[in-house]
Amino acid sequence: MTGKKEFLAALEKGLSTLAASDREKSLEYYTEMIEDRMESGQPEEEAVAAMGDLNDIIAQILAETPKKERAKKEKRSLSALEIVLLILGAPIWASLLLAAAIVVFAVYIVIWSVVAALYAVVFSIGAAALGGIWVAVLSAYASNFVTMLYYIGFTLFFAGFAVLLFFACNKAAGLVVKLSAAIAKGIARIFKGKAEEK
Repeated sequence: MTGKKEFLAALEKGLSTLAASDREKSLEYYTEMIEDRMESGQPEEEAVAAMGDLNDIIAQILAETPKKERAKKEKRSLSALEIVLLILGAPIWASLLLAAAIVVFAVYIVIWSVVAALYAVVFSIGAAALGGIWVAVLSAYASNFVTMLYYIGFTLFFAGFAVLLFFACNKAAGLVVKLSAAIAKGIARIFKGKAEEK
């Protein structure tokens, strides 16, 4: 029997000739239908089976969608005027595209530089804590117990602070990774949408 994930993947593949918006509407509709049945206590496989034959569903959706709304259209060749305009405008649009790419890359570098700087701070605080241990040992050797206790406290404080800051840096790095992935997906979605419109 087919699960929800497999059913929706096959449905999306079968509706690949539809515009993205129409395809999403159909996927959302059937996702809600399956989830409603599952919430009513029906097992996932039975909820999917209750939707009916997948090929019939795809055929019905395609038949109900006007051909003018289909995503895949015949590729038209560029006219001579359009080619000339693209060539003449290349210095402008290529420069703008390059500038936009450089700005995005610079922002990306700045964000990761901040994360790297935070890790450098953690390393410095950790090094200070290790230095405190060394001074405490020297103070004990010199029988200066007050100084030794001071540096033990100093070491514990900075070691604890370094550990907390390390976890905060890991969290920040994780957020930056997620942000980078979201930006990459957004850019890919823009180009994918433009490709579907053609």
